[in-house]
Amino acid sequence: MSENRSIAKAAGVVGAATFLSRILGFIRDVVVAKYFGAGLSADAFFVAFRIPNLLRRLLAEGALTVSFVPVFTEYLAKKSRRDALELANVSFTVLSMILVVISILGIILSPLIIRIIAPGFIHSPEKLELTILLNRIMFPYIFFIGLTALCMGVLNSLRHFAAPALSPVLLNLSMIIAVLCFSRYFEQPVLSLAVGVIIGGVLQLIFQFPFLRSKGVRFRVNFNFSHPAVKRIGLLMLPAVFGVAVYQFNIFVSTIIASFLPEGSISYLYYADRLIEFPLGIFAVAVGTAVLPTMSRHAAMKNYDDLKDSLSFALRLVLFLTIPAMVGLIVLRVPIISILFQRGEFDSQTTLLTANALLYYSLGLWAIAGGRIVVPTFYSLQDTRTPVKIAIITLFADVILSIILAFPLGLRHGGIALAMSISSTINIALLLMVLRKRLGSIGGKKILLSVLKASISSAAMGIVVYLFCFRIPWDMVLGIKEKIFTLSGSIIIGTAVFFLCSYLLKSQESYAFIKIIRERISRDTKT
Repeated sequence: MSENRSIAKAAGVVGAATFLSRILGFIRDVVVAKYFGAGLSADAFFVAFRIPNLLRRLLAEGALTVSFVPVFTEYLAKKSRRDALELANVSFTVLSMILVVISILGIILSPLIIRIIAPGFIHSPEKLELTILLNRIMFPYIFFIGLTALCMGVLNSLRHFAAPALSPVLLNLSMIIAVLCFSRYFEQPVLSLAVGVIIGGVLQLIFQFPFLRSKGVRFRVNFNFSHPAVKRIGLLMLPAVFGVAVYQFNIFVSTIIASFLPEGSISYLYYADRLIEFPLGIFAVAVGTAVLPTMSRHAAMKNYDDLKDSLSFALRLVLFLTIPAMVGLIVLRVPIISILFQRGEFDSQTTLLTANALLYYSLGLWAIAGGRIVVPTFYSLQDTRTPVKIAIITLFADVILSIILAFPLGLRHGGIALAMSISSTINIALLLMVLRKRLGSIGGKKILLSVLKASISSAAMGIVVYLFCFRIPWDMVLGIKEKIFTLSGSIIIGTAVFFLCSYLLKSQESYAFIKIIRERISRDTKT
């Protein structure tokens, strides 16, 4: 129970930091839209940043972390701290050299890269030249964010989550400040945004060092390339990179299918997906990040009963949080989209069409969130191949379902979103089947009981929220201030109803939250 509370506290820290980052990310998008609109400069920046950002997802924040943490945690658990720190030093040295080579190649090959990913720019020499310049400025970002990801992995393994979780906040702040303060000094104002990306990358890396030193970690150059753990990390990374690539390819295929639908379909899916990523980042990613070091330690020590207990708790916790979020998004999808996006060319009809996509995406929110917990369990067992195999099956299912639902069944862009939800359900079902076969029972009855209580509480919440929010015509009467007040009130009331019902149903997760809050208040009172 003590360990589960530690996981919950760590998830709370990561979730709060992620929430702050997402808010700043939204402000960043507003600033970028205001200064650069949707014209030549904005197109050039988004295309130029795509490759460094993709490499960040493939090499840094995705595959590297899930490959390094289990091995590093194993060294901490089964060998000496000195051996673990030596592994960190060798990994830092090897990764630095790899990232330097990637960054240099990226800068040199920028003209070729841009021509491949944006061939249409060839017909606009000015746009092509600007995009290449921006790409060259930002490519070294992968060097800084790659090393930052390694630092984050070390800190998470040592049970420090605050600094890694706050890291993305610095990138968003840097980009916002760069545009507001320096854009007027550049002949091409959008260059300030690229400079902000690089400064943000540097700040993210530097920010980790004081916290590493407080844990006794000071990176030293170590060219022991024959270190046995380095090869293991590399072998784990290859399928992990492929797994992330499968997910990115899935998005690419969905975009291709949507391109055959009526104009605007891609945009409806994009805006709806942005809203889905909000609770996923705050809840699922936070809990997954918090539980990975714990499960990795249990796996290293072969304490499989404790591993299953941590998995069960993390899965129950994330479903306890995402099921009400799912219901909330379904009930409040029109008000949320209306407040966030409905202005200018984004009219009421666009709001309804985007809400349609959000409805179908939301149906699979629980499955996507659950997958973010189950997959790290395989990583903790140093198995990165099984999730990739299942991801490939899921990809084929998603493509086939997207085509069937979007065209013959006539759901259009909603069909693509629904296909994602169904394929995500298939994904988590297959993952749990394989995991249960490998580890035995993972407390399915306890998880189902928790899900049932969360679902009943969420249903009550949804009814109350609907009655409060739609007691008057939403679009016909309310101004923006009234809309914000009504939506905010609905969310507050809905949250209170959910936790009250959960408490009355004796949900263990609600009790855990109350206990953590009481301990926090007691500690603050004493200080």
